[in-house]
Formats: sequence, C-alpha cells, structure tokens
Amino acid sequence: MSWSPSSWRDFPIKQQPIYKDQELLKKVEEELKSYPPLIFAGEARNLKRDLARVARGEAFIVQGGDCAESFDAFNADTIKRLFKLILQMSVVMLYSSGKSVVKIGRVAGQFAKPRSSDFEERDGIKLPSYRGDIINSIEFTKEAREPDPLRMIRAYHQSVATMNLIRAFSRGGMADLREVHKWNLEFIKDHPLGKRYEELSNQIDKAVKFLNACGINSQTTPQLRQTVVYTSHEALLLNYEEALTRIDSFTGDWYNTSAHMLWIGDRTRDLDGAHIEYFRGIKNPIGCKVGPSMEADELIKLIEALNPENEPGRLNLIVRMGAKKINDLFPPLLRAVKEAKKEVVWTIDPMHGNVEKTSSGLKTRDFDNILSEVRSFFEIHQKEGTIGGGIHLEMTGEDVTECTGSTSCAIDENSLSDRYHTQCDPRLNAKQALELAFMIGDNFKS
Repeated sequence: MSWSPSSWRDFPIKQQPIYKDQELLKKVEEELKSYPPLIFAGEARNLKRDLARVARGEAFIVQGGDCAESFDAFNADTIKRLFKLILQMSVVMLYSSGKSVVKIGRVAGQFAKPRSSDFEERDGIKLPSYRGDIINSIEFTKEAREPDPLRMIRAYHQSVATMNLIRAFSRGGMADLREVHKWNLEFIKDHPLGKRYEELSNQIDKAVKFLNACGINSQTTPQLRQTVVYTSHEALLLNYEEALTRIDSFTGDWYNTSAHMLWIGDRTRDLDGAHIEYFRGIKNPIGCKVGPSMEADELIKLIEALNPENEPGRLNLIVRMGAKKINDLFPPLLRAVKEAKKEVVWTIDPMHGNVEKTSSGLKTRDFDNILSEVRSFFEIHQKEGTIGGGIHLEMTGEDVTECTGSTSCAIDENSLSDRYHTQCDPRLNAKQALELAFMIGDNFKS
C-alpha cells in the first residue's frame, strides 16, 4: 500500500482534539513544516543499532521522564535533575550488569496525553478533558479546555530548548565519569540511598584512576566524558508529527524528526487505525505499548504491520499489564512472538497498569506493585529463555510525593498532597527511581 506522511488522514483515529478553527490549524501545520528538525535521521539510525544490541542481550534500556511535559513548569533545573537521574540509574545498571546502557528520555516532545474520557465533570460542570499542554490547558475553564493549534508552536520551541540543553549536558562535561559524585541529587545525598550511590561512585573513581594511569582518560577517550541521551514521546497528535516528518537526504526515507523514538499508546494501536498507518511509514525506531487487552494473534499482526522486514532494533514492545495480571497475560504473548521468530525489543512499563485512586480522589501508584511487575517481567523472560531489554518509567528528578511506598521515602496516602505536582499521572521521585535501579541491578548480580 502506498504511504505518505498524510495518509493517516484517511483512517479512523482516536484520542484526537477537535479544532474549531480549521484555517488556523492548517496555518500552524504549514508553519511547523518550515521549521528545522529536532533530530537527524543518522541519530535515529544510531538508536536503532543500539536497540538491536539490546535485543541480543548486549545492552539495557533506561527510558524515563515526565508523564506529560508542562509549559508552566519548564526550566533548566528540572531538565538538569532529570538528566542527572538518568545518568545515576544508568551507571547503577552498567556497573551491576556489565552491559552498556541505552539512555532514552521521555522529554522534548512528551506533551500529548490520551484520556479515558472525552469529558471531565466537577461540581456539575462538564468540560472537555485536559489532553496535554500541546492541545489545551489544565485549568478547569471553558476557554482553557478549548483545543488551540497555536500550542503546537509553543511545544516545538520548548522541545528545541530542551534538546539544546540535553545535548549541552551530554557533551559539555556533565556526563564525564570523573564527575560521577556530582550526579547525586541534593535531597538524596544524606539519605542511605545516596550513601549507597556514593560507595558505587568511589568504586568507579578507582577504576577511572586505574585507566588514567594506563593512559586511557577522558581527553583521549570521548566515551569517558560524553554520553548520548536519546529523546522519545508518544506520537499521539498526528497533525504535529506529520509536520515534522521529513525525507532524509542520504537515504530518501521518511523520518519523524521530532524525536529519536516514537511510540503508539495502548489506546491507539488499532490495526486499521490512523496511528498504525502513520507509524508504518517512518524509519525511526518505534515502540508500541502492550496492555492487558492484547491478544496473541493481534500482536503478531501488529508486529508484521510495523516491522514487515523483521528488522532488528526497529520495534520496541513496551509491556504494561499491571502487577496482578502480568504473570497470566504476558507469557502467552511472549511465546507467540518467540515461536513466530519476530525481531523485537521487550521493555517493561510498570507504571500504567498500576494506577490507583485514593479516597481523596488523587491518583497514585504503589511502589511495591511497580517493583512486583518489574520482577515478574524479568523472571518470565528468564523462564522462557528470552531477553528483557529494559525499563520505561514515568519519573522525575524532583522531590515529589506522588507514588506511595518504597523504603527510600515514607510516602503514604495522607502525605501524597504534600508535593503532588504532576500534570496527569503520578511519577516516581528520584529516590524511588534510584531505589528501583539498585534493585534491578541486584538481580543482575544474583
């Protein structure tokens, strides 16, 4: 079937806003088409090669970031803290597993959010649901909830600024292994978790000094002073994604230049839907969420639609079953893909299947459930003789109180409101995310 960046418009689509001003929408789309790309096709190909290594068990993925980026909370310190957290988690995994770590942020484009309902009701007032800052505003007023195409322009410019910072942090010295102690976040330093990280940092220091004595240092070996953090987001708002889809001048292939990797959510993965149609034509590495409603035959058809050439590193299947369901629902899917000899990367998203509502109405996730689903994921892979490639987390480098539990911070239902800042779904704070990394690392050692 023929494909173009706009062919998705001929297919049924879900989770999309209805813009009243169609002329303004077209004007914004045309303006975005004239803007420079955020990433280059060669970088996306590099990530695809890295993901192929993950599929072979040679590397491990740490992917994480905000549930939804915010216009109002945007600042350099927030991005720096997330960058440091990703580095901390990666060095824990690297040291524990002996595998290289592919670092992917949910950042520089993670603005649109699918919703379970098109409308939200408060005190008898019914308004359209908040769908992320790229579409409308979180304030509960009629004007704020009206989808505004101009928000795509603001999302693009914020993504550019975020990407510039990430590139500067990655190459400007912050990622130097000699600075590993400085990656520790301020509110973790005096905590037992921070002290455990310091012990690991001391061991790395000794290794770096040994290498330096052998003539291998950050001046002669760029890998010791630089890193790569790829970007990713759910490609939900296809008007935006189409406008940033460009032909690579070297290969003649179409690439989405808004992020290195894009994924399809569990609510928009219909085989005959617009999102599958769009994704099948771009050459980026792509992901697809695999939730509890997925059937084995549907998954095989989905893989064949998105990766017809069975290309290693092309397709990342992100499992999100929930702690109570993964042991029953995931093994049949894994076996079906294995028997069909499909080339995929498997990662675990232990966040989206474990959402709970408190008596006060706040959404939360319990750390024990998150940890349980992660453990089950890797245990199932070990039993089946397959490879669990990594983790996909909604997390922040901020000291928030959004997810309950963990030994690293005593957050219960009563303390959730202390620092509950998320735009949509609850995130792991830095202590909880680092604790999870250490626990996964301990499993590598055992």
